[in-house]
Amino acid sequence: MNVILSIRPNFCKMIFSGQKKYEYRKRVFTRSDVDKVYIYATKPICRIVGYFTIDEVIEDKKSYMWEKTHKDGGINKEYFYAYFKNCDMAHAIKIGEVVKLDNPIDPKEVIKDFHAPQNFMYADFDL
Repeated sequence: MNVILSIRPNFCKMIFSGQKKYEYRKRVFTRSDVDKVYIYATKPICRIVGYFTIDEVIEDKKSYMWEKTHKDGGINKEYFYAYFKNCDMAHAIKIGEVVKLDNPIDPKEVIKDFHAPQNFMYADFDL
């Protein structure tokens, strides 16, 4: 099983460069069989620009999460705590192998009634 995650273009660049090795989320998928994440770059790109495999999904109290992952999280402490402001727990998806697509995909051309996911959407197909 795969998922599509909406990710801001600046963070997409950091993932492809290897600078960002954790993708933070307030909520993550509950299925244990998810192994590939398609990267949907949000506006102004609005395309699936690549994908990555999942090394692991970590859930912990946000203060512990920051200590464990901040060196490879691609964001500063203020941004991290603002993002998780009303959350006790934080999730981090540890990014494995990363592939950048040479030709980004317009998801509206391959997924019926596609709307950019607020957080993520399951995708039971390979692109």
